[in-house]
Amino acid sequence: HWLDRLIPALGALSPQPDVVLLTGDTVDAGSPAEYARLRELLAPLRAPLFVIPGNHDEREAMRAAFGADGYLPAQGFLQYVVEDWPLRLIGLDTVVPGEPGGHLCEARLRWLDARLTEARARPTVRVLHNLPF
Repeated sequence: HWLDRLIPALGALSPQPDVVLLTGDTVDAGSPAEYARLRELLAPLRAPLFVIPGNHDEREAMRAAFGADGYLPAQGFLQYVVEDWPLRLIGLDTVVPGEPGGHLCEARLRWLDARLTEARARPTVRVLHNLPF
């Protein structure tokens, strides 16, 4: 697996990354077993990890695998804001179940607009799997 090479390479970096952002298609079929294996592969990471789903991910299985990390919402889209660094992180869920592409529907765009409005002066990184256009 490509993570077998990537995780040790990240661990060898000096300085270490402040965060690791995994931007979707974290598994192939979205099964709980795949997410369990993914968690095993990612376990050696020292930097905080944040994930967002891609079109190969299954929202509820991903929530079950990463929900205990504290940044994913308990229900709905897997979207979140992390305020812990000088750059604010906004994770966006573009998944359309069963479709190869993604979409930011009206509800997700309203959520994003509200989050951006909350801190207009803060530098913000928006993280999403699919292209926003």
